[in-house]
Amino acid sequence: MDRRDFFPLLSGALAALPLLAHAQTRRTPRIGVLWHAGSAEEEGAYFTGLRQGFRDLGYVEGRNVHFEHRFPNELPERFRSMMAELVALQVDVLITVGTQTAPYARDATTSIPVAFIFVPDPVGSRFVESLARPGRNMTGLSQFGADIVLKRLQFSATSFLACRASPSSSIPTPRSPICTSA
Repeated sequence: MDRRDFFPLLSGALAALPLLAHAQTRRTPRIGVLWHAGSAEEEGAYFTGLRQGFRDLGYVEGRNVHFEHRFPNELPERFRSMMAELVALQVDVLITVGTQTAPYARDATTSIPVAFIFVPDPVGSRFVESLARPGRNMTGLSQFGADIVLKRLQFSATSFLACRASPSSSIPTPRSPICTSA
């Protein structure tokens, strides 16, 4: 190998060293999940669905993500102690499942991001300031809140008016074949 081949090769290797060092020191993200039931089996499809959802996004447990699952069995003192344990582990993100788990996350930390699932009214429960702007370290998924119901009614009314104005619309109306065939 002559000098003209060696120096570009050496330069490339030296340029790659910081990237290699960063890759070796990168920590696997840890996600703390506070369930409400007593075991993964009791959570059933929800437990499986959460894991599958992360897998679908490319996060595979043991390879590029680590989960810390806690199952308090609906016992208030266990909710509190298990949330404190997850916070002490300094997980990167907390996931709370259900209305009864979210208050423990709200009270336990203001620095770890919290994502809640199955909270009917996060604004009324004071987990967030509004659905549009949570304003805290908490955010999540709500299907039942008053804001959502109003939006659904607004969407339904708009859709109904659009259907009446355009007979080729794809949203069914009471007179459309999909509604009258039942």
